[in-house]
Amino acid sequence: MATDETPMVNTLRFLAVDMVEAAKSGHPGLPLGAAPMAYVLWDRFLKHNPADPAWPDRDRFVLSAGHGSALLYALLHVTGYDLTLDDLKRFRQYGSRTPGHPEYPHTAGVVATTGPLGQGFAMGVGMALAERYLAARFNRPGFEAVDHWTYVLCSDGDLMEGISSEAASFAGTMRVPKLVYLYDDNRISLDGPTPLTFTEDVGRRFEAYGWRVDAVADGNDLGAIDAAIRAAKAAPDRPSLIRVRTHIGYGSPRQDTREAHGEALGPAMTIATKEKLGWPTSPPFLVPEAAATHFGRAKERGAAWQRAWTDRMAAYRAAFPELAREYAAMLGRERASGWDAGLPTFAPAAGPVATRDAGARAMNGIAGRLPGLIGGAADLASSTKTVVDGQGVWSATGPCGPNLHFGVRENAMAAMVNGLAVHGGLIPFGSTFLVFSDYARPAIRLAALMQSPSIFVFTHDSIALGEDGPSHQPVEQLVGLRAIPGLTVVRPADANETSEAWRVAVARDGPTALVFTRQKLPVLDPTARPSGGGVAQGAYVVDEASGGAPRLVLIGSGSEVHLCRAARTALESQGVPTRVVSMPSWELFDAADPAYRDRVLPPGVPRVAVEAGSPIGWERYVGRPSAVVGLNRFGASAPGDQVLAHLGFTVDHVVATARAVVGVPPPIPHP
Repeated sequence: MATDETPMVNTLRFLAVDMVEAAKSGHPGLPLGAAPMAYVLWDRFLKHNPADPAWPDRDRFVLSAGHGSALLYALLHVTGYDLTLDDLKRFRQYGSRTPGHPEYPHTAGVVATTGPLGQGFAMGVGMALAERYLAARFNRPGFEAVDHWTYVLCSDGDLMEGISSEAASFAGTMRVPKLVYLYDDNRISLDGPTPLTFTEDVGRRFEAYGWRVDAVADGNDLGAIDAAIRAAKAAPDRPSLIRVRTHIGYGSPRQDTREAHGEALGPAMTIATKEKLGWPTSPPFLVPEAAATHFGRAKERGAAWQRAWTDRMAAYRAAFPELAREYAAMLGRERASGWDAGLPTFAPAAGPVATRDAGARAMNGIAGRLPGLIGGAADLASSTKTVVDGQGVWSATGPCGPNLHFGVRENAMAAMVNGLAVHGGLIPFGSTFLVFSDYARPAIRLAALMQSPSIFVFTHDSIALGEDGPSHQPVEQLVGLRAIPGLTVVRPADANETSEAWRVAVARDGPTALVFTRQKLPVLDPTARPSGGGVAQGAYVVDEASGGAPRLVLIGSGSEVHLCRAARTALESQGVPTRVVSMPSWELFDAADPAYRDRVLPPGVPRVAVEAGSPIGWERYVGRPSAVVGLNRFGASAPGDQVLAHLGFTVDHVVATARAVVGVPPPIPHP
């Protein structure tokens, strides 16, 4: 390590150590070992402007090994982001801007929420996809509006996770460009040396994926790290992995031990580490003047980079005014006037329509006015009906069409969608069967935590899918998705609700799960809604009780709304005035005006909920579990109508449940 740069590297190391010591909690091992590679990247390569963390053409740096967050906060502080020493001193404290793992957009300069290992790895791929797609759409010879790189720092643990294998395989197959991963190869995980569980040749594995692979034998060799990054940037046409051999807890008495991973060093070992690396033992949180001056140049570089880009964009606007306006609108999440004019309206007389088919028509109805719409399926596009017609397929060497073939990689697909979303400028979606949302759940959870505008499309939404059987029939997935704070789940009852659902998903700032049927459903008349409202309000009245004063309210979602309508007919004939409410989204209904909610669900009127899934949660609307017609078991393999009938989704069962709730005895059968 060059002597004149040692203070800069050690500034990062010991700011991180002091953060962990102040909190008496955290992960000092990674910052001590990985500080040199982070320093080289941020000081010599990373194009960013601390004064404008949201500058569109900045490079992205993802700390996939999010447990090393103290290192990231040290980098942000010394390079001039809005993160003070006082913020560093409040590491891991309630309400601080330095939480235990990086949180987007909570902390300026953090581009993704990471911590669950492998998620940042896959989001980095999504960010690089976004850069390539936007560059292909907007760049012209001599006019580069979009030109930046994505860098990811990952760990042994990241590479053990299956999501990283999924994302790496996809990135290599698609030759995702301008993507560089620094692998912190310290060979220690929480339980001990990695050979306990992790013995493959990582380099050869990534070469097999199609990546360019390099290695740095000494993680303290700044020159070798510099050369490796330069070599990776000289080959931008495919992703690169740089394996950097480091030592966890470098310089501490715990170097190369598992204890260095996730435990504060303690006062004695902190002093010993500082003494060994030639650092003053006091005061803590020291940033020497020379280091402050050196790191402070990041502001000057950032301002110069952004000025150069601003000048390029001025010339670009003059040469390509329409493209420039479109690019600015996409970055600002602005929608063209009438962007939703192409959403179809379906006539009841035209016959039943599966909501997955209606979803395809709705998505394509808006695609022409939403140039940022991009996505695909986990090898199920023909089943989920999520193909953007006539706009091409993404390929490794050819055009960057908006249709992505993610392959059978649900977890990585969802995380890459998140990466596309937080990059900015795009409206990304990913799709699979609802039952396989379990594979994608960790990424969906992070989408909700980040409030990224990610759209997840799920089809084959219930036991009604039939013959594929219980392994493919979702039961607990709806309630599981609804349990994620900040995720809006929409399960439309017909084709017209499906059009409205797509409008809601595109307009929202946070993540949305759209849940569609494979089977055909009758089409409801959108002009005949007694309460007004619709999907945007979360629920509305489909059928009013005779006389307009309901004695009972039947609430359904999705296909079960039609079962509720049939049950209402029977109940009305038995003298029970019944209202039917379609409730496609709990979250949207809970956010609606209280007066509207009371109009739809009048207080004091008994209610029954009907949904072909777990009944958990419906009691919030109907008051008691016995007022829910749901499913507390797995399904069965048979035609869908037979499965529904055998498992109690019949008019007779709904009517019997409703009469019990209202307190009306069963009708006396005719002799």
